[in-house]
Amino acid sequence: MTIKNWAFLLMLFLSALCVAQHDSITSLEPVVIADNVLKKFSNSQHISILNDSVLSKNQSNLTSLLNFNSTIYFKENGLGMVSSPSFRGTTAQQTAVIWNGININSQLNGQTDFNTIITSNYNAVAVRSGGGSVIYGSSAVGGSVHLNNELLFKKQFSNTITVNYGSFNTLNLNFSTLFSTKKIVLNASFLKIKSDNDYEYLNTDLKNQNGAFNNSSFNFNFAYQFDSRNQLKFYNQWFSSNRNFSGTLAADSKSNYIDFNTRSLIEWVSSQKKYTSVVKFAYLTESYKYFEDKNFDVFSDGKAQNYISRYDINFKATSKITINSIIDYTITAANGTNILQKQRNVFSGLVLMKHQIFANLLYEVGIRKEINSNYKSPTLYSAGLAYRPFYWYSLRANASKNFRVPTFNDLYWLGQGNSNLQPEISNQVEVGTDFLYKGLSLSTTAYIIKTDNMIQWSPNSSGVWSPNNVKNAISKGIEINAGFDTQYKNNHLVLNSNYSYTQAEDVNIKKQLIYVPFHKVTFSSSYSYKNFGVFYQFMFNGKVFTSSDNENFLKSYKVSNVGVDVTFKKLQSIKLSFQINNIFNQYYQNVAIRPMPGRNFNVISNFKF
Repeated sequence: MTIKNWAFLLMLFLSALCVAQHDSITSLEPVVIADNVLKKFSNSQHISILNDSVLSKNQSNLTSLLNFNSTIYFKENGLGMVSSPSFRGTTAQQTAVIWNGININSQLNGQTDFNTIITSNYNAVAVRSGGGSVIYGSSAVGGSVHLNNELLFKKQFSNTITVNYGSFNTLNLNFSTLFSTKKIVLNASFLKIKSDNDYEYLNTDLKNQNGAFNNSSFNFNFAYQFDSRNQLKFYNQWFSSNRNFSGTLAADSKSNYIDFNTRSLIEWVSSQKKYTSVVKFAYLTESYKYFEDKNFDVFSDGKAQNYISRYDINFKATSKITINSIIDYTITAANGTNILQKQRNVFSGLVLMKHQIFANLLYEVGIRKEINSNYKSPTLYSAGLAYRPFYWYSLRANASKNFRVPTFNDLYWLGQGNSNLQPEISNQVEVGTDFLYKGLSLSTTAYIIKTDNMIQWSPNSSGVWSPNNVKNAISKGIEINAGFDTQYKNNHLVLNSNYSYTQAEDVNIKKQLIYVPFHKVTFSSSYSYKNFGVFYQFMFNGKVFTSSDNENFLKSYKVSNVGVDVTFKKLQSIKLSFQINNIFNQYYQNVAIRPMPGRNFNVISNFKF
């Protein structure tokens, strides 16, 4: 390690000690949530918040939610199968998923399967566009998706039972309970979803064979408030899945995939007059078994364990300057049938600063450095500016350097991994505007991302596939987010729309990257009157190329969903909904030779007591 690196980490540690001194208490800011940094240091980037009403109108997984409510493009190997995002033209490994402030991307393959994330487990979902590696580490290149459990200390008690039944013999059972006082919050939920998933392939006489899945999730959160200054919080989540991996138009499949993931996080929050400190300890596990033929007890497997300890301190240096320091130490161990047993140790430190120069002008800067036992990590930075000349109009700009580290599969796959891989490096600049007047909002963002050392698996002269740092890419685009929300007496109308134009090219061959549409549009509308509501969702995906020479492609497609719900006047706790997905029976694929379902329905019964 260089003297410069040691000096940076020493200054970071000393700054944390200096601001951690106790002070007398006169007034306290509201206590932070698990991902407080997201709120305080994202002023120069666009964040979309998806509230409860949006969550309730989408199917149970994160893919469905974001497909119709964001600019992210998804590749699905069929309904319920592996789902991979492309955010601003980047890869699935360059989109970070953040659970209560902790990056939960797989240590094995570097990405999150969005069909394994159950949205009903969270009461807040946010999408942060643009680079975020300074705060969230590896993978936060194109953007990040944030899953939060906000625990509020107020008197309430409720239980909810939700029963969904839909096409393809799909059954979804969900029970959740919430109990809280001014001292304690207790929240738990259990979900079970199973489906034959045997939908017909439109325009053929074939069905989706071997597509059945059976998923279970258990979520438990607890918080205790000792006094106005100190809180203890505990978050726990289990997810298990047993999925047959369906075939394609060209070939049948008999494969089966079983995975089990756990996430546990404990944190201590202490608030004083000028500072708030958060101590976190997290333990994450992931494991899988893959059967090429489910009829035989022959499988390959893999597992990883992640131990995270973090000290986060937010210091109000003056009335206009806020400093946040974070020290993080992570130990990751992984092994499997095809993976060498290895351990990775990462020590990271970062400093963030926000300066409110005037009431309508601020800037924010950040720097991060990691010490990694497996490779040399770059120094990362971010800098942003936010200016609001009028109360209804603001300007923002941000520049950042981000990265994505090689995964355990990249480094240690038996006979094929490459231990000499270097992190992918991304430099990004974006500018944007925000307009907000009464119930109307409009945001526009233009960006450019240049990524070097992209890791690509390719065959050598002997035909053996292995990864190398061989690819450079540049992505340019525009994002537009619009919304309108109005209410008059018992009438409530909400409109939302997103548009993205993405030009993502391989620098060497000047061709559009595969599975990155030039255009994506989403639109949603909902109207409610007293106890009655209707909604409509629309998604357009432009064509995507499926070969690097851009000779092969999938056609563009449009998908629409509609729904209606009613809450009984005399039984306010009972709500019934009926949804029709892909109402116009559109034939489409978002992965080659893997058709998605045609028209299908979903009936939802919600009982709250």
